[in-house]
Amino acid sequence: MKKILIFIVILSFALGCQNGNTEQKEGKSQMTKINALTSEKIATFAGGCFWCVESDFEKVPGVIKVISGYAGGKGENPSYESYAGMGYIEAVQVYYNPQKITYEQLLNYFWHHIDPTDGGGQFVDRGPQYRSAIFYQDEEQRQIAEKSKQALEKSGKLGKPVMTDLIKLTEFYPAEEYHQNYHTKNPVRYNYYRYGSGRDKTVHKLWGNETGLESSGLEKFNKPDDATLKNKLSKIQYEVTQKNGTEMAFHNEYWNNEREGIYVDIVSGEPLFSSGDKFDSGTGWPSFTKPLEPGNIVQKEDKGIFTARTEVRSKKANDHLGHVFPDGPPPTGLRYCMNSAAMRFIPKENLEKEGYGKYLKLFSPKK
Repeated sequence: MKKILIFIVILSFALGCQNGNTEQKEGKSQMTKINALTSEKIATFAGGCFWCVESDFEKVPGVIKVISGYAGGKGENPSYESYAGMGYIEAVQVYYNPQKITYEQLLNYFWHHIDPTDGGGQFVDRGPQYRSAIFYQDEEQRQIAEKSKQALEKSGKLGKPVMTDLIKLTEFYPAEEYHQNYHTKNPVRYNYYRYGSGRDKTVHKLWGNETGLESSGLEKFNKPDDATLKNKLSKIQYEVTQKNGTEMAFHNEYWNNEREGIYVDIVSGEPLFSSGDKFDSGTGWPSFTKPLEPGNIVQKEDKGIFTARTEVRSKKANDHLGHVFPDGPPPTGLRYCMNSAAMRFIPKENLEKEGYGKYLKLFSPKK
């Protein structure tokens, strides 16, 4: 049974990945067969809690869909209650378009979102069922994966041996339906779990702001140098994002903005918050109950002169955004208190034009 480290004040919400078994199961899942005749290709990875691995890979350009499940064990039809005892590992199958992204690029992204040096599990989740692994389906994938692993080891970047296993894929069983897209179905529980697991802190410590896609042409963001930022940003934008400053309450662009749309990082453009989660906190700064994309948010302890707070930064740009406090409204009880100067607002009518069309569904008319 996995143990969850809790860093959030409200302990009752900090439920680990294993607590999904309190929901009613939809019945035993069937084995996924790899269809070699389709234009889609499939890569299978294990990197700890499959909720998080699924969420990470869904952000990759060229990925069509991601399925959480179980691989590497013996016996048929493992369930969430039985998979560990049957020797299975929590894993995901990534369906991707090989014309847009290669298997090698997916591997590089995978390395940058786990701890390859941990052979006893991943982050807070301990045990062989949470260890990292690459499941190859044919000789071509095996050779590419082996070469990628050797290159990582030879680089010496991590300072420790790479413990990730390479395993021949025999069968993959999709997990129960309630585990699929868990991060979107149960965002509150998922966000608490992900934060408490230490995944993002560890990954950032190992890899910094690297995503593994920088050299592939798929990662379009490269943070400009300081001189360029000074020219690009206004004085207050630079002071807030680069010097950890704070703008004046009630005298900033978005504190009372009521339009529908999303808020993105002023430097990188990475999606941060949605107007659907914005509320009037009475503080004079734009406030939100949760991030739009938790993977784009990094939280750090901010030890000030008088008190310790939790700072919020953007993952790719590493810009200072604001702080998060445990005094917000339901359903999360959190208040992400942000600086307008750190963000750019994109109204819903401009989402498609600016490349954020996938978020239009957030603002569809309610039936």
